[in-house]
Amino acid sequence: MKPSRYVLSISVLLLLVLILAIFCVGAGAVSISPGEVFKVLTGAVKEGTDYIIVMNFRLPRVILAALIGGGLAAAGAAFQGMFRNPLADPFVVGASGGAALGATMAIAFGLSIQIGPFNSVPVAAFIGSIGAVFLVYLIAESGESTSTVSLLLAGTALSTILSSAVSLIMLLSDKTLHETYTWLLGGLSGRSWTDLTGTAPFILLGCLALWLLSRPLDALASGEKTARSLGLPIKRTRALIVLMASLTTAASVAAGGIIGFVGLVAPHMARLFFGSSHRQLIPASMLTGALLLMAADVIARTAVAPMELPAGIITSVTGGAFFLYLLKTRKGELRG
Repeated sequence: MKPSRYVLSISVLLLLVLILAIFCVGAGAVSISPGEVFKVLTGAVKEGTDYIIVMNFRLPRVILAALIGGGLAAAGAAFQGMFRNPLADPFVVGASGGAALGATMAIAFGLSIQIGPFNSVPVAAFIGSIGAVFLVYLIAESGESTSTVSLLLAGTALSTILSSAVSLIMLLSDKTLHETYTWLLGGLSGRSWTDLTGTAPFILLGCLALWLLSRPLDALASGEKTARSLGLPIKRTRALIVLMASLTTAASVAAGGIIGFVGLVAPHMARLFFGSSHRQLIPASMLTGALLLMAADVIARTAVAPMELPAGIITSVTGGAFFLYLLKTRKGELRG
């Protein structure tokens, strides 16, 4: 896409994110008009019920949703490019299974961990996620090379083992079943400025690093032979991409639980309009992911109000349908 057209398109996407964010902040059990939300955000209103609802409850939640959606989408774009597989997403290397096991252990065994503003569950999820990805990479590593097929197979196998371990712990600890199950479904209920400020640095750092790795990602997406002919250190580059994408995923999972398919769907939607160049694709995927998770979250908390659904259910239903669509329409590429 030409630079001028790209700037215009990305500006439109950013404007859509801002408009949806204002709508999401105003939506809920107490409805606040976009005009009132705008007054609070610009400082024209600095007190009252609307101010408290917007600033203390909804604004941090909406920003966190945008951040998590953007982070998962950036990681998804990177994994799809590196693996050259349209079905790859942030959880393909075991990040999801590791986070689920960490959180389940923290809840079931009553672990007491506190790092900064975070309590046991997000900390254990973060550690589990990073640990699982490291283990997958260690298993897939062979001599001087690490093949994408080995990474995919190792990630799938380890995820299956970790999911079984989660089921076993839940079975043996039925008193904590509801809390564990709620976390596994994913959602942003009760998130605050503390969650946002603690999560943002990790996600933004990971996304920036992935964007700076755009050229190596383009080379890997063209094939290993092409990447080698360009002098790219394959093993080191893959390790760096996996590390940064996993950091972004782990921080997102720790803050929002298991929110599936955003990392799969958003890059595909962005690629339709912005092409496959990762320098353009990653920012576009981030904004698309932000739109998707903000929309899922507002549906989750308004569809059956006053009850609130986990946002992960909304993303799983829509993302699962998109996954089946990919399987049906891109069989040839998947066999590749």
